[in-house]
Amino acid sequence: MSTRIAFLKGHGTENDFVIVPDSENAIDLPPATVAALCDRRAGIGGDGLLHVVRSAAHPEAKHMAAEAEWFMDYRNGDGSIAEMCGNGVRVFARYLQHAGHATEGDLAIATRGGVKTVHIAKTVSDSGSAAGDITVGMGKARLPEGDVTVSVGEHSWPARNVNMGNPHAVAFVEDLAHAGNLFTPPPVSPASAYPDGVNVEFVVDRGPAHVALRVHERGAGETRSCGTGACAVAVAAARRDGADPAATGTPATYTVDVPGGTLVITERPDGEIEMTGPAVIVAEGEIDAEWLETAAR
Repeated sequence: MSTRIAFLKGHGTENDFVIVPDSENAIDLPPATVAALCDRRAGIGGDGLLHVVRSAAHPEAKHMAAEAEWFMDYRNGDGSIAEMCGNGVRVFARYLQHAGHATEGDLAIATRGGVKTVHIAKTVSDSGSAAGDITVGMGKARLPEGDVTVSVGEHSWPARNVNMGNPHAVAFVEDLAHAGNLFTPPPVSPASAYPDGVNVEFVVDRGPAHVALRVHERGAGETRSCGTGACAVAVAAARRDGADPAATGTPATYTVDVPGGTLVITERPDGEIEMTGPAVIVAEGEIDAEWLETAAR
């Protein structure tokens, strides 16, 4: 391991990430190391970690190398591995642009949830920095059968089971405060519906095709935003509202407010879902390897 390791910090609608560039997959990042880096008091701090690796250099991504040069090796804040992170993909794409590995336009990124198509808008801010929104093709939602219930204290609600490459339980409530503190995972039943855990979204209506959410992310707790969660919420809201683009041939677009900003989600008639929102690189620096080795013990 080198004596110093480069890192960046970025966020998408305040869902924030430690970014570790490692094109040849040479840096060992066991769960304890990731958790130490994501610690908000003793580390850099983040909801998760984006390990930037060339697909050809990672055993889980080699089969995608012909389609996508770069692999988003995503980890939750507790060090566990996750299939996908929608906000993370946007920040990952912004990093590739920042580092000169990508330009405005279309880009393919490999993830554990498959290859995702990203479009980086050409908008430039007054300061000259890249500021255009990034659109991510999030794939198709799966809607597993079976009733699901989410509980908080004495309250419980029916929830929609939506899979966006990772699992979600979407509950429509009267007030977002009903979600409680979200420090710990809200109980979801039956447990057999989510054998590997679940992201839980609590949703209220703000207007026509406009909703707001709070989310407990599996392995991270409550976060300021969840991209796959926003997609799951938009699909669940559309079905609740009687909209099914595959049946009507008309796209369904929802504005989804998250605590950290706003995302726009469109489900197309072919089932593909697109998510549009901001992505920002905040800072970059170096990790002291000696500290990291000590902190991860």
